[in-house]
Amino acid sequence: QIDPKDYTFSGLKDETVGRLPGKVAGQQFVIQDCENCSIYIFDHSATITIDDCVNCQIFLGPIKGSVFFRDCKDCKCIVACQQFRTRDCRKLEVFLCCATQPIIESSTGMKFGCFQYYYPELALQFKDAGLSIFNNTWSNIHDFTPGENNWGLLPETAVVQDYVPLPSSEELKAVRISTDATKSIIPITRGRRQKSSDESCLAVFFAGDYTTANARKLIDEMTGKGFQLVQTKEVVMKAEDAHRVFKQCASEFIPLLEKGPVVALEFNGDGAVEGCRSTINEVFSGTKVFVSESKASASQDVDNFYNFADMQMGM
Repeated sequence: QIDPKDYTFSGLKDETVGRLPGKVAGQQFVIQDCENCSIYIFDHSATITIDDCVNCQIFLGPIKGSVFFRDCKDCKCIVACQQFRTRDCRKLEVFLCCATQPIIESSTGMKFGCFQYYYPELALQFKDAGLSIFNNTWSNIHDFTPGENNWGLLPETAVVQDYVPLPSSEELKAVRISTDATKSIIPITRGRRQKSSDESCLAVFFAGDYTTANARKLIDEMTGKGFQLVQTKEVVMKAEDAHRVFKQCASEFIPLLEKGPVVALEFNGDGAVEGCRSTINEVFSGTKVFVSESKASASQDVDNFYNFADMQMGM
């Protein structure tokens, strides 16, 4: 028998509270009427609603469905979810991983950054919540309220721990957290920030045992060389999509599509295409990877792929 009290934080003031990995296990959770609290959900959940909270710091592990903030103000949050919504909120600062376009309504002073966080159980929690670490549209905000500038992006230099500090309670200290950007379970992307160069490159990995590891390795190699990761996507492709995106190379990749979704990465920076091609030749010699041929074709590759992916994801 499930006791709703185990899945609710209500009416708390000046407290640090949380749930350890394994304690929520995919249930719904409710947070309401909390003030000056630090709240940590180190587990995956079905949906979470957060109502009437003021001046709280909140960490929410992967949410299979939606997270909905209503009538909250002056909160700082780290959130991973399928859908993100706010209504009647003021001054929320959110490090976000969201699989679909985040939606704000009647909300002002909203600031967004890319989710960055790590603890050992987090990767499996993403899986259990049915979320891909590569599908993160954190900066592509849809504002339902016409007119004003109701939202913006957090500074690029924003440090997660300055917003949501590590938990201070003995119980929650057991979770082995790292907020080091290079350890983050979610690749840190530039999203809608201004690109530094007019040269981008598309790299696409096909489904297999090491797809995630390979994609992460390429990200490490490329960012280590000073290139920027703009966006990532994991999506199922069919043969006709391959023709649209891979053009004359489509036939060599079509047989690989049956194994499962592809993982695509967009890198940006002067020399990105050459940098990406040489890294793939050196590091992934035995792996079939689609990489843009030239600077001239690369921006078209990026557009073709992400237009197709956005349609797939129903953006």
